[in-house]
Amino acid sequence: MNINAPTSRSTHKAEYNLGYVWLISIVAALGGLLFGWDWVVIGGAKPFFERYFQIQDNAALSGWANSCALIGCLFGALIAGALSDKFGRKRLLILSAALFAVTSIGNGLAGTFTVFVVWRMLGGVAIGLASSLSPMYISEVAPAQLRGRLVSVNQLTIVIGVLLAQLINWYLVRDLPAGSSDAFIINSWFGQQGWRWMFALTAVPSLLFLAGMFVVPESPRWLVKNARLEPATRILTRIGGAAYADAEVRDVRSTLSAGEAQGVRFADLLDPRLLKVLALGVFLAVFQQWCGINVIFNYAEEIFRAAGYDISSVVKNIAWTGSVNLAFTFVALGVVDKGGRRPLMLFGSAGLALAYVVLGFCFHQHVTGLPVLLLVLAAIACYAMSLAPVTWVVISEIFPNRIRGAAMSVAVMALWVACFILTYTFPLMNKALGAAGTFWTYAGICVVGFVVILIRLPETKGKTLEQIEKELVD
Repeated sequence: MNINAPTSRSTHKAEYNLGYVWLISIVAALGGLLFGWDWVVIGGAKPFFERYFQIQDNAALSGWANSCALIGCLFGALIAGALSDKFGRKRLLILSAALFAVTSIGNGLAGTFTVFVVWRMLGGVAIGLASSLSPMYISEVAPAQLRGRLVSVNQLTIVIGVLLAQLINWYLVRDLPAGSSDAFIINSWFGQQGWRWMFALTAVPSLLFLAGMFVVPESPRWLVKNARLEPATRILTRIGGAAYADAEVRDVRSTLSAGEAQGVRFADLLDPRLLKVLALGVFLAVFQQWCGINVIFNYAEEIFRAAGYDISSVVKNIAWTGSVNLAFTFVALGVVDKGGRRPLMLFGSAGLALAYVVLGFCFHQHVTGLPVLLLVLAAIACYAMSLAPVTWVVISEIFPNRIRGAAMSVAVMALWVACFILTYTFPLMNKALGAAGTFWTYAGICVVGFVVILIRLPETKGKTLEQIEKELVD
């Protein structure tokens, strides 16, 4: 079967209520904003809370502080898979928003390292829920011709959250004197209170996300799957008109056999027809993490200090990484529904491999300063316009309607397990292999990813979710 064949069914493009579709997508994508914000805020706070809790010289505890949230992410993704097919996408996104608000305050008030870790893990549950459900919810609402762009909006809000967190972190510590000693930092406002505000301010967008989720509808595909045809038709009619709604309901129902709607189990994913699609989704999710870019966000202090920058300059450089991340995510928005998913994934894999080879050479030859900063920014630019948004688009598209919630959660759980391994092992790899060896290792992983994508990943742009399902599974 020709996977790249163009769609033959009517798209009713002229009838799309774009304002309504964008409103739904932007509200849901606030989950991505909180994901990015809460995930990256620790990078700017790290030089201060580590000194506050006196763990700055302990590589294992440093790795644990930066990776413990991933345990919560794993459980959040598991909860999303276990419950979203039964209770819907909207209710669990509301739970995610509430958890973001509560845990951000908890981290800001933490008095001991143990309490800090507990709140980070609970915050990770919120990240796991949002990272799994926000792109899936958007993909189930979006018309086929707009789906890549709209799901990429979730990645755009992730990088906006990243940048906002980085800018706020920089603003809060902008007056820190260059070359400050550990003793000065520990006893200053920066070491006692400044890092707390970095975490606590996450509550502001969390409450906005919570309020927004009460005004958007449930996923119409989930409603059809659960035999609630009247509200599903009403939502789809508002999105694209009556003819569009009838066609979408008919297509969704055609992919569901009797008894499948309510009886989804994780064991169902072992069906050989589904397993190959699940394996592809899991590989892409793992590769998005093992390509190595997240160590730049989470361990920016070590990377930039190894390149000769002091703490004040490190925080400023972190803000630069967020700015580049945002700018090149807009590039992805412009091309993902035109150029396609597969070419962007191949470009990202090859570009990162090249950047890491050169970056490793710089560290090996003790090149410091601006060249390292420029290479880091180039790697982030490459990632932002390729693997970062497109991976979420693809894994939200390729799973069948009847098991999408469970399959998406497995892929996202795999992503967070991979991210945990990446984040926890970086300090150990950096110590054992040095920065050069570590980045060369990531370059090798990117080469493997390029080969697998070249061989296994089909193009999905412009197709309905039901068409993709029939081509990949049936």
